[in-house]
Parts: sequence; C-alpha cells; structure tokens
Amino acid sequence: MKSAIIILLSVLFAFGQEITIDWKYHNVGRVRQLITNKGPLWPAGYPVRDMINCEYPPGSFEEHIGEAGIWIGAITPQGDTLVSVTTSWNPWNSHFEFWPVSSNPWDTIWVAARNDTLDIPYWPNYVGLADQDFICRYNDYNPVSMKDSWHRPLYVDVIQVSHAWASPQPLNEIILFDFYIIPARFDLKRAFITYWVDPNVGFRFSDIQQFLRDDMSWYFYDQRMGVGVDGRGGGDGEAFSPIGFKIIPPKGYDPDQLKWSFQWNASTNPPGLTPATDAEKYRLLMDTDIIMDNQQIPSGSHFVMSFGPFDLAVGDTLFFRIAEILGEGVEGVLNTAHKVDLLAARDFQLPAPPPRPPFRFVTDNHKVTLIWKPTPENNPELYMDPNRTDGEPQPFEGYRVYKSTQSIQGPWKLLAEYDIPDNDYGNNIGLQYEYVDEGLLNNVEYYYSVTAFSKEDRTLNWPSLESSINQNAKVVVPGTAPPPTVGQVAVVPNPYRGDIDYNAYNPPWEKPEGRRSFWMEQDRRIQFINLPKDCLIKIYTLSGDLVNTIEHHGGATGQGYHDWNLTSSVGQAVASGIYMFSVKDLNNGNIQVGKFVIIK
Repeated sequence: MKSAIIILLSVLFAFGQEITIDWKYHNVGRVRQLITNKGPLWPAGYPVRDMINCEYPPGSFEEHIGEAGIWIGAITPQGDTLVSVTTSWNPWNSHFEFWPVSSNPWDTIWVAARNDTLDIPYWPNYVGLADQDFICRYNDYNPVSMKDSWHRPLYVDVIQVSHAWASPQPLNEIILFDFYIIPARFDLKRAFITYWVDPNVGFRFSDIQQFLRDDMSWYFYDQRMGVGVDGRGGGDGEAFSPIGFKIIPPKGYDPDQLKWSFQWNASTNPPGLTPATDAEKYRLLMDTDIIMDNQQIPSGSHFVMSFGPFDLAVGDTLFFRIAEILGEGVEGVLNTAHKVDLLAARDFQLPAPPPRPPFRFVTDNHKVTLIWKPTPENNPELYMDPNRTDGEPQPFEGYRVYKSTQSIQGPWKLLAEYDIPDNDYGNNIGLQYEYVDEGLLNNVEYYYSVTAFSKEDRTLNWPSLESSINQNAKVVVPGTAPPPTVGQVAVVPNPYRGDIDYNAYNPPWEKPEGRRSFWMEQDRRIQFINLPKDCLIKIYTLSGDLVNTIEHHGGATGQGYHDWNLTSSVGQAVASGIYMFSVKDLNNGNIQVGKFVIIK
C-alpha cells in the first residue's frame, strides 16, 4: 500500500482545495475507532498522527483494523457493470474512489450528542441518536474522484452516520454505522453492497510480520457477520477481542430472499480479494452466493461480505446498517451480536444516561478539589427520558468520581459514588458536589472525571446507565502558585539517573508521547520547579558551554514549573555530567544559578 499512500498524498496536495478532509475518533465507549469523511476506517493517506485505527479495550494498544470500507456495485442503464470502492488492495488502478463531496468548510464530520439538533446543509434538523454521532458524506463523482483516469463512477452519494455509546455493555462495545446510498444520475440495476475488511488483530507495536500474518476470517451466517480472529500466541500476543462486522439489512427486504456471500483470502500481498476490473469485482465478489468455510490457519487474512441485489432509481435511498462489534473472545462478540438484533428491533431508541455534569477543579499544594454543582443550563438531576418503559419521573440517581494516573483515556479507578438517599435504588449515600483528593505529587499530571448515572429500568430490564467517563475527563496538575521571583528554583530529580525506570512510577514520571506505548530517549524528563511566572532558563555544561535555552511563561494558570527532555538546542541527547543552570526573572531581572547532575 505504500505506493497508494504516495499517490494519495500527491492528490491531496494537488487538489486539496477541492475537498475538505476530516477525521475523528469515537472515544465515549470502550471502542476507540477512527472515522474519516471519505469512508475508510483507517487513515487512507490522511495525515492522522495516531497509530491505532480501532483500539479495544481502551489503553490496551490492541489493534483490530488494518483497512475497511464499503464497495458499491451495480449495472448501469448502458449495461456496464461498475464498482466504486472506498478502499481496496488494487495494484493496477483505483484504491480510493470515494472522496468528500466539496471544499465547503461544513462538508466535514459533524458531531452530535444524544438529542442534539444540528442544522446540517444536507440534513436539516438532524437529531443525535447516541452519546456520540459522527455525520459525513462522500461520493464517487466529485472533482478528486474524477481525476483518476481508471475510475468510472456510478454517480452515487453516500451519507454515513456512525454512533457510539458510553452506556454499559453491550452498547459501549459497538460502533453502529448507518449508510444511506443515493443514486444521483442514473438508475442502478442489481446493486450490491460489499463490506471489505482487512482485520489486523493484536498488539499494534509487536513484530510487524507477526502482527500482519496472525489472523483468521470467520463467518456466522445466522448473524450475517464476518469476524476477524487473532491466532493463538504468536509474536503479536493473544488479543482480548476479535472484531465482528454484522450487517443489518434494509427494512422492507426479506433477508432470506437476498443473496449473501462471504469470501476470504490468506494472502498478505495485493491484489488479494481485489480483481483488476470492475466487472470481475462484481462477478466474483458481489453477484454470487459463495459462503466460504471458516479459515483455520492464521495468516494475513482479509474478507469481503456482500448482499443484494437492489434496484435503485435516481433519488431513491437504500438505508442499511453495519454494527462493528468487539467483546471478550468470539463468544463475547456473538453474545453482543444477538443483543444487537434486539436493539435493532427498537431502532436503537433506548434509555439514555443523564447528561454529563458540569465539572471544574481547584489545585493546591499536593491536593485537588473537584466540584460538579449543577447549573440551570446543565442539571443532570432534572433530565427526562422518553425511551424508558417504567415511567420513572426522575431517572437520575447519582454521581461517580473517577481518577487515573496513566492517561486521559484511563484506566479509571472509582474514587466515590453519591446517590439519592431514601429510595429503593443504589446505596442511599446522599448527594455530594465536591471531592478533595490529597497526598498527590506536585507538578505531575493526574486525570479526573465526574459522571452522572441513572436508575435501572426495571420494566425493560435495562441496567443503570452512566454518562461517558472519557468525555468529561480533565487533566489536573496539583502544585503551588509561582513564587514572586527567583530564589527557590530547583531541579528534580537531582541527580537524574539513567538506570531508574521513571516510566514505571505511578503516576509515571516519564511517559511516551501521545498514543505511543513504548518509552524513547526523547521521553526523558527533568523539571525546573519554583519558577516565577515569566523567566528565561539557560543550561550550561560545567565548562560553560550553552546547552539549551528555555523561555518559560506560566500563563493564566500560573504554572510554576517547566519540563526539559535532556536534549540540546540542536536536538542531541546530553551526556552524563554536572550541569549548571541560570534562571532570569523577566519581570525584574533577578537571576538565580544552580547545578544538577545527570548520570546515564
């Protein structure tokens, strides 16, 4: 795929003014899924900096998707058999034939929470269904698509909506995709939909060959679901969860009257299941009823699922859903798939958690105070839920307080729970709106969240629901206010020792940047503390050579510390030795000098 990425990047540079590219991550539940506004569930050349396309569970660095996206095939009024793809392994011609529709700044990924109303130009008064909805559109005949000399468009518009829930299982292990397929120029006969998946299931930062060649493709006909399964053991570990893609067919069609197919290919090299021509794609992968046996030997597997046919006139809309399902082992995925059938029967109109509470914090010396008093604009205690079946006039039940020392995605530790007293739900502790966490390290990042949760719906037998922990999470750094001037500046740790695994501390003193799971030299960290609000730090060798200069401004928060990653001004890692520093207060000119030791 390297050549495809190079071609794609050149297209983006050349025609970027003709489209608006965008990508976002679903992150409210237990599945962290990349969404692009041209269809693929992987970066597909977009400059996404993250390294994981579909992470589950959160913080595990366990990947599940190499590439995935829909294909649409049909017969035109002229008798041509055409197929348009969002992503594929095609070494001869088109890899990406759908692109965002225009360069309008609003032609991007729209974001809605449950019951939000959005005025989207192509969807006025859109109302949010889940805790996090992403809405976008793309087609196969926009200016960038038409630059591809190999591509012959079907002239179809696709509106894609993806839904994620913060609610307990099974909802928080599902990403639900709604697809609206609309012919724009001519009628389509015998149209088929294919979902193309290259599952890469395992620890993302393991040996790349083991990671790519350790998967199997399975199919569960009664669920219309293809599953990517990690082989046991191997260099990429043994994954906690497979990944399933379950097709929920269009309403008004008898599933037993449609053609269904499932095919997989063990090759890790193009073309795999991507024939050279549209006619071959349609004939071999779509208009067929082949159901291959489950793969038994792990390899670099990928699969296609197809269903149809449908006759679509210009302006018709074909609406169907695909549920991306994660869970504990194949059994967990299957259990959730069965529950998705029940949810689909209710059109996913389900009881909802309360809105996330307003939440702020106050930092101090070795402590943090969390405050979540409701406001007139945001009072979770007054929310109503029309989708409950028990008629409960106050679905709200209480608040929970969480803490993590690792990242803003968790893992989370429950610190406290407060609920309404004197009823027959919960622990009847009583409501509180403040929590003080003491004994913390100064100038170190901690992560907190406050959620609201509901009473269970006993009539529907639906569990208590909780607002998203991740959506309400905040980074909090306890510490003292900056001193009025220099005089107390110090370096910690001093000495800095290279034989100590600072990354293993809890909370970690050193940690990888962003979503990287492994420590690197650039993650080393010493800290200048007790800095005045505005100052200039200079670091010297013992012989007086200037190593680096750091300009510090505490900003509105009054931060009185600054980190240094032990590199020089030209990016070179410094050696062991004794170092000098000077700190000049930029407001009054006062200077303090000192020294510290680095032992590697």
